[in-house]
Amino acid sequence: MTGPAPAKINLALVVGPPGGDGKHDLATVYQRVDLGDRVTVEPADATTVEGFPEDTIVRAALESLDAPHGWRVRIEKHTPVAAGLGGGSSDAATALRLANAQLGSPKPPEELHELAARLGADVPFFLRDGPQLGTGDGSRLQPLDLPQDFVVLLLRPKGSAKHSTAQVYAAFDDRGGEQGYGERVAALRSALATVRRPRDLAALPPNDLASSPLAGDLRSHGAFRADVSGAGPVVYGLFQRTVEAQHAARALRKLGRTWVTVPAWYG
Repeated sequence: MTGPAPAKINLALVVGPPGGDGKHDLATVYQRVDLGDRVTVEPADATTVEGFPEDTIVRAALESLDAPHGWRVRIEKHTPVAAGLGGGSSDAATALRLANAQLGSPKPPEELHELAARLGADVPFFLRDGPQLGTGDGSRLQPLDLPQDFVVLLLRPKGSAKHSTAQVYAAFDDRGGEQGYGERVAALRSALATVRRPRDLAALPPNDLASSPLAGDLRSHGAFRADVSGAGPVVYGLFQRTVEAQHAARALRKLGRTWVTVPAWYG
């Protein structure tokens, strides 16, 4: 079986203090985009993963199913790696979904969600359709009714390198970023309640974890919202029309690699 493994952007990311388990409380708006990998999963004697030698999470996802056999996995990679777009998490969720569908007794959705959450906080999102509000560590999900008729320009800055998640959160803690968390979550929920058209997404609060001056460049080229996705380094811009996003992509290509894509409802 073969299926798409779409990337995601975080339309908002509000972060609070760490809990007793060391995980930070957060509220984030997950939005799937039509840029992603292709994953093929077939039963086999032993589990092998082809096409992306650096993978560890897909293998872990399949082992969590406790199947009586192994799996042969092929990943056709298109999502930028270590970019804040959730490519590895999406691959893992897609492999989990495809493998589960081939079991004699597939696991129910709630159990699959639990397995996904153990792999990573954003993995469960990729098992759901449509945009979602992630809370807790990001794995508690609530469907959102958001407009999907906009265009997304992704920009990965030249020479950029993704810092580890631990480094990003440590820097957040060092600057006291958790202060006012309750008020910021309330502001996010209030803004979400008023979203009726794409431009209303501009009212969502900015990413707490990461920022980039390139967001200003995207806005100056017509984006009605621009921010860093996740922990970065990819920056996204939202546009009303494809031609506007393509024009901005050409103008900003000197700053890094660009992709023009659109929202995707499901995997």
